[in-house]
Amino acid sequence: MTTPGSPGTELSAHLRFGGIVLDQGSGGSYDHIDPATGHLNAVVPLGGREEIDRAAKSAAAAFVEWSSWAPTARREALLRLSQLITEHEDEFVTIAARENGTPVATGPRLCEIARDWIGYYAGWADKLEGQVSRSFASGGELTYSQPEPFGVIGVIITWNVPLISLCMKAVPALAAGNTVLIKPSELTPFTPDLFARLCVEAGIPEGVVNCVPGNAEAGDALVAHPLVQKITFTGGPATARKIMATCAANLKPSVMELGGKSASVIFPDADLDIAAKNTVYLGLGALSGQGCLIGSRVLVHESVYDEVVAKLIATAEQLTIGNPTDPATRFGPVINSVACERILGIVERAARDGAHIALGGERLGGEFAGGSYVAPTIVTGVDPTSELAQTELFGPVLSVIRFSEEDEALEIANGTAFGLAAYLHTRDITRALRMVDKLEAGSVYVNGAKTTPAHSPFGGRGESGFGREGGRVGIDEFVRPKTVSIASLA
Repeated sequence: MTTPGSPGTELSAHLRFGGIVLDQGSGGSYDHIDPATGHLNAVVPLGGREEIDRAAKSAAAAFVEWSSWAPTARREALLRLSQLITEHEDEFVTIAARENGTPVATGPRLCEIARDWIGYYAGWADKLEGQVSRSFASGGELTYSQPEPFGVIGVIITWNVPLISLCMKAVPALAAGNTVLIKPSELTPFTPDLFARLCVEAGIPEGVVNCVPGNAEAGDALVAHPLVQKITFTGGPATARKIMATCAANLKPSVMELGGKSASVIFPDADLDIAAKNTVYLGLGALSGQGCLIGSRVLVHESVYDEVVAKLIATAEQLTIGNPTDPATRFGPVINSVACERILGIVERAARDGAHIALGGERLGGEFAGGSYVAPTIVTGVDPTSELAQTELFGPVLSVIRFSEEDEALEIANGTAFGLAAYLHTRDITRALRMVDKLEAGSVYVNGAKTTPAHSPFGGRGESGFGREGGRVGIDEFVRPKTVSIASLA
């Protein structure tokens, strides 16, 4: 283990819209605390209704120019943005370590994923096409459709991977010719601030990308603003319902990328070492369990249950806990002290109800006492209907559940309100395909397959939301077809 270090270099965030950069806003301010040390990182200015209104008007004005750009010009500007992210990778990595505890060892991979998404959607900018439809009985009438951007897109992102979230949402919106008004979480305002600055440096006109960090007041104002034509949101179901209510009142479309409580199903014919490694590194090690995609419910066949539990524990014990700014660290803090209390409270209640804490289940003290560190935690004997098995913890906790038959595994895997992802570990491809057809999830990953590639649709069902990011459908979310019919005058 390494010792949490000093506060490090100064961080700052701003309100950016239409070429204006403000150091204070009508929404007050937020004391941003380093989750690894407990030290103050910066006082973050928060926008309110006033700044949201100004930013929306800036975005609407900029839309006239940006939507008229040649698609190839938008493509080249986005490719320059990708190059700038490469040039500023060290800065992005350092910011992520300070603002949400992402280890610097993980940061370059997140930048790589972000660049993949930018490159993919930059390539779509000049490939959006309409369709010509003509009937021989139409008397010569010509009918065709053309894709058009919406206008101003409201982008509300969460705090766990802000750079990737921006590239999944804002970049396809920009490629399609929209302008964006970004409301980042006050927990991670520094990455979006740098992203917005680099957009201008890449040659994207002022006002096309606007960034106003804020709290619920700013979010409410953004969703309700009449100039904002569509909302794309990443977050939890409770907030999503509030956003959808406002969207419904204004007949405004939205994309909802919400949470998950994904199952990782391990059959006895799987490579158990690989299954344990994949499950621990994604479910515990990746961002300390703070991800919507993680397979936090581990369903293990009874014949290999004890063996798999032992491998999970042994793998988790190898995670290097430390300050995220230390290159040796592979496991950092959760976002804040409130998250620590929430996560451990659910674990403690599960233990009182009969589950067994096989590893962890505590907040780390000693050299880590100043930060928000929850020990890597594995809980066995978990009731699949319990709070622990049904609640998205967003923390480093694996709930291990025993099953005996394939149908039982399916019933447990599908037995939540969420439907974002599922993981299968088996050498039997017939079984895998059979399970894929019956799993109620937006994505299924078999034997450690890659997650969220830019070329593939990503999204969920149920309380995991609707709409898709990634692939052709990801940019189709940001255009709407206009049908044109021309009668023959001959």
